[in-house]
Amino acid sequence: MTNSSSRKFTIDNWGYPPHNRQSFQQVQSLFPTARLRRGPGPKSGFELDPRDIAGISYAAKDDPKRTVRQMLQDGYTDAFIVLKDNTMLYEQYFNGMAADSFHLLNSVSKSFVGMLAGIQIARELIDETDLVTQYIPELANTAFSGSTIRHLLDMTAAPKYGEDYADPGADFWVETQVLGWRPALKNRDSTATLLAYAKTRTESEQLDGEKFHYRTVLTNILGMVLQRACSIDLQDQLQNEIWKKLGPEQDAAVVVDSDGFPYFGAGMNACARDLARFGQMIVQQGQFNGEQIVPRDWINDTRYADDQARSNLAASDYGTMMPGGHYRNQVWVEDAERGILVAIGIHGQLIHMNMQTQVVIVKLSTHPEPANGELFQDTFLAMRALSEAV
Repeated sequence: MTNSSSRKFTIDNWGYPPHNRQSFQQVQSLFPTARLRRGPGPKSGFELDPRDIAGISYAAKDDPKRTVRQMLQDGYTDAFIVLKDNTMLYEQYFNGMAADSFHLLNSVSKSFVGMLAGIQIARELIDETDLVTQYIPELANTAFSGSTIRHLLDMTAAPKYGEDYADPGADFWVETQVLGWRPALKNRDSTATLLAYAKTRTESEQLDGEKFHYRTVLTNILGMVLQRACSIDLQDQLQNEIWKKLGPEQDAAVVVDSDGFPYFGAGMNACARDLARFGQMIVQQGQFNGEQIVPRDWINDTRYADDQARSNLAASDYGTMMPGGHYRNQVWVEDAERGILVAIGIHGQLIHMNMQTQVVIVKLSTHPEPANGELFQDTFLAMRALSEAV
């Protein structure tokens, strides 16, 4: 970790290259966070079977024999882990990161909320057909008025919200101003909390359920629904229902707004090994450490979804990125038949989960751009080749 005396980033530039190379490991020094404590229990272990997998090759766009080593070198990698059957095959860190380092997950955070929703739906504390306004009546006069929990889970709700990361004034960046992430966007009309921001979403861009459109605000509202429905802080739910049960090595942390509400749309921070544990739980159909953490039916629903989910993704801007795939329960599904699920965050955060081969791959990165398509596609190709080869 970089000490404060050599810190090159500030509250104004932390999210931009080259400063994000440092700052993504030190988010807790910049913004208020809530802790997801690992608890007093023992950590779950990995079997060790080190393999030299960096030389495995795959067919990339311009190189039929590109190696995993080249992908790691070119991909601004901070951490890289490969598990198979809960056995650690490869672990490497770069850019000053270590096994106990925290790293910003960006939208990988969303998949934790999606799995928590499945737990609470199985307990009948909420139902996917419930209206958002049943739990958050403050949104009655907004574009969320007809949205259901299922619309939030699958990113098909109505509210207008722009998530073009290349646009410095996009709604995504304006919403992060609430957390202090983009102080230059703050003005006299700015809102102070994530809920207050959601109340400004009064325009619709589509009918509820009409099509897929990825919008971080929908995850934030899903988290608010879970908090209201269960009368337990969202971070405590995730801590007690998922995080502690993984037997993690470290706590996790999540950035919070001025009300203390956690920004699980993109603000979670954790170490790579514990993300591998989360991925292993997914590929084991929700079971880990001898306990069914997430219901098996919810994992299967995420994996297979339905034809509508595939049509929704195909019709979106993401259709060419993941042909034949779908988005379900805050998780990307690259290949339902093989059971390849992916949690994705901007700037190169990835958990690749192959249920067929029982392989989990974690890559934490600091890409210069939030959504560099070539870097992401190259990583997808490498991960798929790896998960089939080891």
